[in-house]
Amino acid sequence: MTTHGNPAAPIGRPVRILRGVSAALASFLAFLVLALVVGAYFPALPKAGVIGPVLTGQYPFHIALISLVAAALAALSRRAGLVRWGRAVTVVTTLCTLGALVVGGVQLGAARDAGADVSFGEVFTELTYPAATPDVTETYASPGGEPLRVDAYLPARAPGRKVPAVVLAHAGGFHTFDKSDLRGTGRWLADHGVAVFAVDYRLAGPDRPTWDKAPQDLVSALDWVRRNAGAYGVDGSRVSLGGMSAGGTLAMNAAYRLQNGSIKALDGTTPKPPAAVVGFYPGTDVARMWKDDVAGTREAAEMFTGGTPEQYPDRYREVSPASAVRPGLPRTLLVVGDRDRSARPETVTALGDALAEQGVDTEVRELPFAEHAFDDAYGSLTSQTSRRILLDFLTEDARWPEPGPVARVTGRPGAATPGTLLQASACNS
Repeated sequence: MTTHGNPAAPIGRPVRILRGVSAALASFLAFLVLALVVGAYFPALPKAGVIGPVLTGQYPFHIALISLVAAALAALSRRAGLVRWGRAVTVVTTLCTLGALVVGGVQLGAARDAGADVSFGEVFTELTYPAATPDVTETYASPGGEPLRVDAYLPARAPGRKVPAVVLAHAGGFHTFDKSDLRGTGRWLADHGVAVFAVDYRLAGPDRPTWDKAPQDLVSALDWVRRNAGAYGVDGSRVSLGGMSAGGTLAMNAAYRLQNGSIKALDGTTPKPPAAVVGFYPGTDVARMWKDDVAGTREAAEMFTGGTPEQYPDRYREVSPASAVRPGLPRTLLVVGDRDRSARPETVTALGDALAEQGVDTEVRELPFAEHAFDDAYGSLTSQTSRRILLDFLTEDARWPEPGPVARVTGRPGAATPGTLLQASACNS
């Protein structure tokens, strides 16, 4: 006679332990990925809307894998007796997996539209800054005895060939970080034919405003690169100026003021404006940064300028790129994430529109599901996309007459063609 097991038999201790551990871990992971994915889609939500766009935007496929792990643990718990609970967690994690994959899919579409050659190996392995080193480090200026250094990332030399170059200023709210943050971008651009000069500049601090110093440092760095162009195989007529976040603000401020002759290098000379200027998620209006007070922008603005907009309205106006818009400015690239809380995309696109109205050749790229500093994760889809956009901009050979055609490029989640190019011809007067 065959004896069948009793379904109502007591659950053994090992099974209870396994059920409890898997249930607890599945619950934790399910809650985590739910918050991250929902936050990525609804950035206005408190807390989840802050961290969700950062982590899901940079690591959507990693989030999807964590969701699958949570689903597997929920299935294990279900088999151990927690049937209803396991089913509920499985549904939640399945939806989170799909939500994360949609984020990755939209970003992949934007990358392909931008012409990026996506490396999925980098997506999964290059989670922070890479361990790249500069080819040369020099001192480009020493104001007041304070050495300002530049890291040079150089393409392979070829006889008779001169390469374009860009002077890049790091992020950090005007008061922190340094040029080493640009090592990944610097090495990648150099490997693709563009010389990169990542520079330090004088940082602000309590009782040390640098509103009138940091932009001058970038002007001096631009002049130094041009004077040493031959030594580095650089085409001196194709040296651009750019930066990330606060560095982008400084770069645009310096470039635009060089055009109207209102800023000089440390040696008292006024170099020519750069061939082009680049702002990645820049603050376009420092007074707006103070007013919005997001993620420390008010403190940064006050340290940079030495006070509030009410105390120093002229300083805030002078250092804000939006205040310098006029015809004849250098060709400009602006790149921002559509989830950016610090450099709000509407402020960046508004600057692009204002430049376009003045006949300035301007390109604006809005990356989907991307927060501020979206390129911190070197291998992320948004980082790979932004590097491709930057490379194409810096190596474009066209020389537009003044005033010239204006290019407006945007890429938003849900758009039929992310990165669609809309061209508007500026009228010559």
